[in-house]
Amino acid sequence: MVMPHRALGQTGLLVPVIGLGASHLGDAPLEDADAARLLDAALELGVNLVDTARSYAFSEERIGRHLCSRRQEVILSTKVGYAIPGHENWTAGCVTAGIERALDVLRTDVIDLVYLHSCSLDVLVRGECTDALHRAVRAGKVRVAGYAGDGRALEYAMQSGAFGAFQLTCNIYDQSARARLRPAAAERGAGVLVKRPLGGAPWRYAARPPEEDLAEYWDRHRAMQLNRMGLAWEELALRFAVHQPGVAAVLVGTRSAAHLRAAVAALEYGPLPAPMLSLVQAAFERHGAGWPAVT
Repeated sequence: MVMPHRALGQTGLLVPVIGLGASHLGDAPLEDADAARLLDAALELGVNLVDTARSYAFSEERIGRHLCSRRQEVILSTKVGYAIPGHENWTAGCVTAGIERALDVLRTDVIDLVYLHSCSLDVLVRGECTDALHRAVRAGKVRVAGYAGDGRALEYAMQSGAFGAFQLTCNIYDQSARARLRPAAAERGAGVLVKRPLGGAPWRYAARPPEEDLAEYWDRHRAMQLNRMGLAWEELALRFAVHQPGVAAVLVGTRSAAHLRAAVAALEYGPLPAPMLSLVQAAFERHGAGWPAVT
C-alpha cells in the first residue's frame, strides 16, 4: 500500500501516519547491520519519520551513519535537555549543546523536530530551555520546536503556544489525552504525534513483567477485560490510535522489520467500526478513571 501522509499541524511538515520510534536502535545487543536493515525497511515501507532521543544510547549515531546519504528522504526527530557532559540538566546551555551534539551525530545541518523531553512543569515555567530551543529554530538548526511528555507539563506546554508539535501518550489503555488532541491541532495549529500507541503490547506477557511501565500496562490490560473482537491485538491498538481526531502520526517502537510491516498492513483496514470503538472507550471509562499516563 502507499503510505498515507498527514500535515503535522501548521509546521509545514507532511508526515507518514506511522513513524519509527527508534529507541531500540540504541540497544547494545542489536548489531549495526540489523539497525541498517530496519532503517532500510522503514524507508521502503514509506515510514520516513524516524524519532530518536539523547537517551536512546547509540540510536542517534546509528541513524546518522546509515541515513546521512539519504537525508532528503527522512524526517528526523530527536529530544534534548539532559545528559550532556559539562552542562546541568534542564538548562539553556544543556539544550543548546544537546542540539549541537545531535546535529553532529545525526550528520545533518538541520533537524526537523526537536523536543524538550519530558521535562517538569517548573522547567517549562522557568522558560530558559524553551528559549534556547527557539534560538536554534531562528538559527536554522531546528525546523520545529516541540514538547514530548504527559500530565500537567503537557497541559502547560499546549496552553503556552510555544511549541509547534507535541508527542504524547494515547492508546487503548491510556485514553486520558484524547480530549486534548483535537484542540491542540485545530485551535493552536500544533502537530500531534502519539507515542506508545500499542501501550507496551501487554498481551505478550503471560505473567506481570518486572519493568514498572510494562507492569502498569499489563495491569490495565487485565482490568479493562477488552475482547479483541476478532482482530489481532496489534491491529486493534493501532487502528484505535492512528485514527484519533487530531493525530498526525503514531510512533511504533520496534527492532523488527516484520513488526513494522504488520503495523503498516493494519492501516489498510481503516478506523475501527463505531461499535468497536465505543466498546474500547467504554472499557477505559469504566476502569481508567484516575490512571495517570505511563511515561
